[in-house]
This record gives sequence, structure tokens and C-alpha cells, in this order.
Amino acid sequence: MTDGNDRPFRIPESTLYAGGDAEFDEFGTNDLPQYSDFRGSFYKVPWALDEEAIREAGADIAIVGAPYDEGTSARPGARFGPMAIRSAHVTTGSPWAWSLQTEASPFDVLTVVDAGDAPIVPGRPERGLRVIHEKVRRVARAGAVPIVLGGDHSITYPSAAAVARVHDPARVGIVHFDAHADTAMDQWGSLIGHGQPMRRLIDEGWIAGPNFVQVGLRGYWPDRETFAWMRGQGLRWHTQVEMEERGVEAVIEEAIAQALDGPDRIYLSVDIDVVDPGMAPGTGTPESGGMLGRELLRAVRRIAGAVDLAGMDVVEVSPPYDHAEITAMLAGNVVMEALSALAAARG
Repeated sequence: MTDGNDRPFRIPESTLYAGGDAEFDEFGTNDLPQYSDFRGSFYKVPWALDEEAIREAGADIAIVGAPYDEGTSARPGARFGPMAIRSAHVTTGSPWAWSLQTEASPFDVLTVVDAGDAPIVPGRPERGLRVIHEKVRRVARAGAVPIVLGGDHSITYPSAAAVARVHDPARVGIVHFDAHADTAMDQWGSLIGHGQPMRRLIDEGWIAGPNFVQVGLRGYWPDRETFAWMRGQGLRWHTQVEMEERGVEAVIEEAIAQALDGPDRIYLSVDIDVVDPGMAPGTGTPESGGMLGRELLRAVRRIAGAVDLAGMDVVEVSPPYDHAEITAMLAGNVVMEALSALAAARG
């Protein structure tokens, strides 16, 4: 079909860029804002959906979605977390990312791909955790560091186990940011809720108790008996009160030293509820009085740059409780701080 009228459509120009016929192709897909060219991947990085594609890409990092919230004890919605975190980035695509904090361009230094989501269906929680484990295992086996977008904190159990499995016999430790210890014996009789992942990892021998470092604990759970069990297992933890009294910098310094004392490699797990709900309202089990967003970002940046990172997750983003996407954006920035620190360390 041809236009019936050859009269051109004109709007007065007020830009420095191309005009006329050239302006339709003026911007490539990575130049456009996320909302204008939404491809769905994290920061518009290329998709590499299986182990072969990850190997062919020579990926250093692979983003993995774990849309699972069957382990929640209160407010659900974290199954929508991976999509929200991927969508929250609203500026241009990956080639233009430059970190003011580290003065590094992460996507120039690192090959980052998005491996898509684990094939989870509702109503089958055990299967959900098994396929998360297999998805993360395949990513790690392909040579990429998996960064998993949750999902509730149940997903750390299969994800960290997969990383430990692939890296065996190297010892993997966990640095865990959270308002809650997540070391309970069970959740109303279930062994796989979001309050149990760290206990499962220890009980099943994937991660040794002394190789756990927890930061940001506060609130009114778990109970005294659970902390006694943690102490007996050799876990080390730092409460929010300790950070208030000693200062965040001092506590993070000690946490890094502890993380480097024993393990060969580190899995970093960030529950977004470690941040005060005034800055991260979109989560299922908020606890008032948490870290500032910038404190978490700085801590992640320093840890990722100091350890041999074998894997990572960001969990408990629940979009139905978010406001103006601020929690999803913070979670995305947690990932970006880790990538920027890794890029800066590589030089």
C-alpha cells in the first residue's frame, strides 16, 4: 500500500541529531530508554538461555530469574520479583553503563548475559526448588557466575547448593545480608520455607557453619534457641544494633575479614528487607530500623571487590507492596554495584 498523500509530516527541529529520513534509524536498540525498547533482559544484556549459549558467549556473569514465592510465611508476591527487577531500569541499555562509584564500565570489562528464568510452575514447591538448583548448576557449570533474582529467600537453598556442588572441592562460604537469620528448623512443619534456607544448607553439608557471615539482623525472630543452635554451628553474625554502635564501616570490614577466613569462594545473598522499609517497602516481611540503601550498596560494592565471588542472589522483592518501583530499582542497583566492583577489580 502506498500513501495517498505525499505531503510530509514536519515538526520544527530543536535537537542536535539527525533529521529527515535518517532519524528513523538514528538510535540503535541499546540507545533507547528501557520503556521504549523493552527486551526483557537485565540491562538489555543478550539472552543466553542454555548452557551451550552461555559457553558460546564466553559469559563471565549470567543473570538467572527464580520467580518463586511458595515459601513465604506472610505476604506473597516475590514470584514477580525477577520481572520487576529487570523492568526497573529505565534509562539506556548496557553498553553505556559507567559506574561513578568505581569509575568502571562493567559491560566493557565483563561479558554479562541473561540466562532467563528457571522453569517454575505454581503449586509444586519441591519441583520449583529442584529446577532452580538445576538452572543455577548449569549456569555455574558453563563457567559463568550466576546472579539470581528472587523470588523469596527459599531460593538461596537450591542456588547456593548448586554453586557449592559445581565448585567442590573448593570451600564456598556465604555472606548474608538480611533482617532475619533464616536458620529456623521448620515453618509450620515444612522444611523448605523462606525462614529455613541457611539451616538446610548447613544440615545437608553444602556450606559449613563457620563459613557463614550474616549482617543486619534485627527484629523479633528467630528465637533464643535458634541463636543457640547457630552459635553451636559456628555461624558469625552482626546485628543492626552493632552497626549502629560500632558504625557500618567497621562492621563491614570485619565481615569481609571473616568471609576471607576459611572459604575459598563466596556466595553473596542479599535479602532486600535488610534495608529499612522506608527505602524498600516492596518486601514480604519488612522490619523497621534497617540499613540505608546507600549503606547496602557500598557494602555490596566492597565485598564483591574483595572476595572471589562464586555466586549471588537478591531476594524478597515483592512488587505488589512496592511504591514507584523503588525496591525493585534498589535491587537492580545491588546487582549493578556487584558488577561494577567486579569490573573495577579486574581492571
